[in-house]
Amino acid sequence: MLPVPADSAGRLAAVLDSSLASIAAEPNVLALPPARSTVVVLADGLGAANIQQRAGHARYLASRLAKRDVIRTVFPSTTAAALASLTTGRMPGEHGLVGYRVLDAAGDRLVNQLSGWDDGMRPETWQRLPTLFEQAGERGIATFAIGAPRYADSGFTRAVLRGAEYRAGATIADRFAEALHVLQSADPALVYLYVPELDQAAHAHGWQSDRWLGFLEVLDAEIAALDERMPRGSGLLVTADHGVIDVPAHRHRFIDAQPALVDGVRHVGGEPRCLSLYLEPGLDSAGRADLVDRWRVAEGDRAWVLTRDEAIAAGLYGPVEAEVRSRIGDVIVSARAGVAYYDRREPNRQAESMIGQHGSLSDDETRVPLIRAGAYARR
Repeated sequence: MLPVPADSAGRLAAVLDSSLASIAAEPNVLALPPARSTVVVLADGLGAANIQQRAGHARYLASRLAKRDVIRTVFPSTTAAALASLTTGRMPGEHGLVGYRVLDAAGDRLVNQLSGWDDGMRPETWQRLPTLFEQAGERGIATFAIGAPRYADSGFTRAVLRGAEYRAGATIADRFAEALHVLQSADPALVYLYVPELDQAAHAHGWQSDRWLGFLEVLDAEIAALDERMPRGSGLLVTADHGVIDVPAHRHRFIDAQPALVDGVRHVGGEPRCLSLYLEPGLDSAGRADLVDRWRVAEGDRAWVLTRDEAIAAGLYGPVEAEVRSRIGDVIVSARAGVAYYDRREPNRQAESMIGQHGSLSDDETRVPLIRAGAYARR
């Protein structure tokens, strides 16, 4: 049984869309009241469980995180897919960023959705949909994306933030100061503020590390200060693209150790908690079914093993457009135990050093906060 949330569950894809509607004083999925301007803070890797389990280090956030302030991110629970859903208001099967490393069928290659942009995967066309920033601009609402300087001109920024004016801030504090400046100088404004430090610290040191906790404390203090200083009538939302779990090295599973699991597999994409297996084009239907059975026998107690058709039928990617379909793996291996899957045949094995992980369907990875403040504060 897949842990697929009910259709009534709040979704990350509704957050920026509802914020835009709020500024326009229109009804919206999240029932946000009208606001003059809105800041949406996206803390990469800050799941609801991560806040709850470290409440003493995030007193502002934890005190405002009730059960009704938790929503679900997309599948897979990874940054490229989630941020594209946030900024387009649509699911991965529609916007086209369906994972971390996915198949570019035309080039018979895996492409990295965060850093692999080139002429064969142009951001303006690979991400298929207009962004909410572009839509806001057409309505006369100023839009801003505030993030680290190194992301200002990246392909991923062009894919998911197009239409927004990019403002750079080297530190968390710098970005929050810029957000306050924008609120004080632009009216109305839709502001997106991205915080990558928690996710980066989790990957390198684990989300239970002192370094991760240090960033959490800084973030919590900056959000509290912004809430106090925002112009009256402005709304503030705090959310995340996914949560994080720690996977120690002894919980790594090496798929190449069992040749039967990779026989017939042409490309191993996705990420360690959610593999996307792309099969050899010549593998017939019986061979494909046999491979799925081998995976289920070997890993069925540790992972959900789904065919592409099963994943689409289950609604994991939302509606799937025809040109996006081939980007989804022929077989999806989504970890349900605390494991991570690796292939030692990879030329670059740096990913094996990561401690913090995400990508799968567990609650700790998919439940994210939606904390409301300012004009959106719970009454």
